[in-house]
Amino acid sequence: MIIEINKDIDRYQESVVMGLTLKQLIYAALSLIAGAGIVLLLQKQIGLTLAAYVAVPVVAPLALQGFYQYNGMSFMEVMKRKLYFAFLNRPLVYVSEKGEAAVRAYHAEVVPQEMRQKRATKRKGQTNNGRRESDEAVFR
Repeated sequence: MIIEINKDIDRYQESVVMGLTLKQLIYAALSLIAGAGIVLLLQKQIGLTLAAYVAVPVVAPLALQGFYQYNGMSFMEVMKRKLYFAFLNRPLVYVSEKGEAAVRAYHAEVVPQEMRQKRATKRKGQTNNGRRESDEAVFR
């Protein structure tokens, strides 16, 4: 006797009717009822085509809530996060603990040392790709 076991047990979903889970079945029924109700109510006033266009923004979120899943989150959770990061997220700001005076003191020590090193290498006449650095100034 062979019993097949799904390799990814975490994603296993028990189907209720026609391969749909209970959540999917409920949201499919809600979206169908809402869409049909909107179309039937608005059909005589604005026509069938426009009534269908009006029903889509109501039906789509209901259907997506039942069927859409991203990284284990439902459609509403994903949209809440997207809206939060689009409008309510604050930018990260770095504030130095040492302060501006410490940064200036550091630059006062480091920059002159780097300048002395550059001058020392120029005096030694170190070559750079077969040319002296004094020749580099002529070719710039």
